[in-house]
Amino acid sequence: MAHMDEPTFDAAALEAETERLFGKLRECGWSRAECALYAPLTLEVRELAARRNAVILAHSYMTPDLQAGIADYTGDSLGLSEIARDTDADTIVFCGVRFMAETAKILSPDKTVLHPAPDAGCSLSESITAEQVRALRERYPDAAFVCYVNTSAAVKAECDVCVTSANALAVVDALEHDRIVFLPDRYMAENIRAHTDKEIIGWDGVCIVHEQFTPERARAWRAAHPDAHMLAHMECTAATVGLADLAGGTGDMVRYVREHPEVQEFMLVTECGLSDRLRMEFPDRRFIGTCALCPHMKRVELRGVLACLRAPRPEQIVELPESVRRRALRSLERMFELTRRGRDASRPLSNTGDRSAQPVPSAP
Repeated sequence: MAHMDEPTFDAAALEAETERLFGKLRECGWSRAECALYAPLTLEVRELAARRNAVILAHSYMTPDLQAGIADYTGDSLGLSEIARDTDADTIVFCGVRFMAETAKILSPDKTVLHPAPDAGCSLSESITAEQVRALRERYPDAAFVCYVNTSAAVKAECDVCVTSANALAVVDALEHDRIVFLPDRYMAENIRAHTDKEIIGWDGVCIVHEQFTPERARAWRAAHPDAHMLAHMECTAATVGLADLAGGTGDMVRYVREHPEVQEFMLVTECGLSDRLRMEFPDRRFIGTCALCPHMKRVELRGVLACLRAPRPEQIVELPESVRRRALRSLERMFELTRRGRDASRPLSNTGDRSAQPVPSAP
């Protein structure tokens, strides 16, 4: 039996939606027939979102049907966080992992924030707790505590400033402190350490996707595709980053492709969803598959988004203790302040112009 609020769509609307989807998803290998199967779902999601005055935010690692089919905005953590903060929508549907939906709630406490897959976690955010941050505070009382956005709201609340992969180096450089405790990504701490004069004290968290990209694999890709530009995520090891033409966040990678129209081939050393996004946005370029799937990101599915909009379960509605939210908000607001202050200096790590670049050394 159909859901009581389930809309029906005539043949013309379904055909138009099928063609809209196919125009984008064919770049990712989808057939018209597959798009026709998804058309009723994407139409209903967008219909329900309009009724709820909901904005749908999708991280670049989401599957193509979410990115092309229903997302109002697709982007990286920083860009989506700013949209969540500034939107006039009553409801935010966050297609991403748990910490991203929490970040939206921190920034928009009066809005309803829905997370379709509340079991979608993150190896980085789960690698450190608020209690561990407090213990580190006692050990390093003179340090500034910087946490990557891939952390829980409770951990953000214990830190001085939050960062994303797009602005981490700029924020660290903008801080007055000479000693920085950077949490929780060990590899990102190594990459920042190699590009700043400040003392960087790291943690032992890693991304289960990006730790798979070893320098040996990167060299093999280089040899197989010598004309391709390699774009690596900051969550990769310093040795892998040192072999890339650019290292940064997903937003940095999108900008690099956009700003280098003369380059025809790219290797994206990150999660597979970004390759799908760029194939749809730049169909005239070639994106070589060096990616790996994040099992957490892929827990977010189109039918789950639809069910969440129809009748969200309690666990899909993001709620935070107000005391934690307020303290985490200070960490995020500090990030926005320092990012604005250092925006001209904000830059991804780049070896462009030296295709034989040696790995970036990590501190002993």
